[in-house]
Amino acid sequence: MAGDMTDLTLCLDSLDGLSVGDALGAHHFVPGASLDPLPDQCPWTDDTEMAVSIVEELLHHREIDQDRLAVAFARRFEPYRGYGGGAVVLLRAIREGGDWRELAPAAFGGKGSMGNGAAMRVAPLGAYYAGDSKRAALEAMRSAEITHAHPEGILGAAAVAVAAAEAGWSRLVGHRPEPFTFLESVIDYLVDSQVKDSMERALRLLGTDVAEAAYELGNGSRVLAQDTVPFALWVAATRIDDYPAAIRACVAAGGDVDTTAAIAGGVVAAYTGRAGIPAAWLSSREPLPIAP
Repeated sequence: MAGDMTDLTLCLDSLDGLSVGDALGAHHFVPGASLDPLPDQCPWTDDTEMAVSIVEELLHHREIDQDRLAVAFARRFEPYRGYGGGAVVLLRAIREGGDWRELAPAAFGGKGSMGNGAAMRVAPLGAYYAGDSKRAALEAMRSAEITHAHPEGILGAAAVAVAAAEAGWSRLVGHRPEPFTFLESVIDYLVDSQVKDSMERALRLLGTDVAEAAYELGNGSRVLAQDTVPFALWVAATRIDDYPAAIRACVAAGGDVDTTAAIAGGVVAAYTGRAGIPAAWLSSREPLPIAP
């Protein structure tokens, strides 16, 4: 680890990247919306709301405690932020005293959720553990289990966290990661799964355009980890030093834009820092309920 820059700064920079991507992606759903110009304020969604709880857990406690984080998720959650139906039911039950260890595995007919919700919120955690991708993967899986008991949902979160950890470490050592090596480093932490299969497909799609990558990998339209994470990380790998280009690629692909932009934005900002995010985009993002 490399001092304060490794954890707190990278974590907060990633949160900025995630939340701006989330807010601009959500803005895309407004009829006639454009990134040029933006309105005075673009509200963020559940992606950011849950990410803030993770970041506060790290800032105040320096590690993930699953019970404490479950309570934070439930206490902060506002349904109007765009939560899926399953998440609304789960978080309300936790708020009313339910045990996430029983509730999460019982979801979706006892299979648990394989949605993209655990992945959309986790990039700042990965950035916090820059230089220790194994720890990033393990802590991401622990954060995911609170709401996503299906292996695909858990592995989606692990993949994003490792990507952010690798991006943050590359920033610290001053080395721009090559797309193939970057994606390969994420795949190394995955077990056999649809997420891993699609990540391996993403490797073969390097050099293609956004439309083809989204067509082959998915753009989050199914709201599943396996049809969201691989494309978002393909975007991050191919645009790791260009935050605006990463967000515009997610917008161009359509689908679950706020989530793909949140994931890609959180990973890319771990590498570029806050300075890589256009000032106009930062000022248009709804303020975060956390100290900068």
